[in-house]
Parts: sequence; structure tokens; C-alpha cells
Amino acid sequence: MAKVNIQPLADRVLIEPVEAETKTASGIIIPDTAKEKPQKGNVVAVGPGTKDEAMTVKVGDTVLYGKYAGTELKLDGSDYLMMRESDILAIV
Repeated sequence: MAKVNIQPLADRVLIEPVEAETKTASGIIIPDTAKEKPQKGNVVAVGPGTKDEAMTVKVGDTVLYGKYAGTELKLDGSDYLMMRESDILAIV
């Protein structure tokens, strides 16, 4: 997990998406054009929360999120997603 120099505000979370599968369970290679957007990632930075809502996730958690959740960011050559904690579906 990368160490990033960014502090999300309020209830926002910075997530490093897990790479999409490149092969099916039976060994068929999936071309880039057919890959699903990853919906699982690792939390790398967490905002302080809001006065009404404490944060549930923490740095290091692996989470599931909606296919179209978050805003894509590129930091230090790596891709990340910034989203509200409410866009996270589960901690796995």
C-alpha cells in the first residue's frame, strides 16, 4: 500500500483500487477492453468525519464500493478514487 501525502476532508476516503482480474478461474485471459472496473480497493487515507457522522473505515481496510462511485485521481503516477464514506458498501 502506497503512502500518500493527501488528507481527505470531512467524510471523504481515498481508495487505491485493486487491479482487475486478468484471467478467469478457468484460465481464459481477459482483454483490457472487456475488464470490469474494479469495485474493491484498499483505504489509503481517511478524512476526520463530520460532527454528525464519525468515520467507520480506517487506513488499511479493504472495501467494496459501487461501480461508478468516487472521483478518479492520479497521484504520483498511481490511480486512486476519492469518495464519500457513504459510497462504500462494505468492509471485507
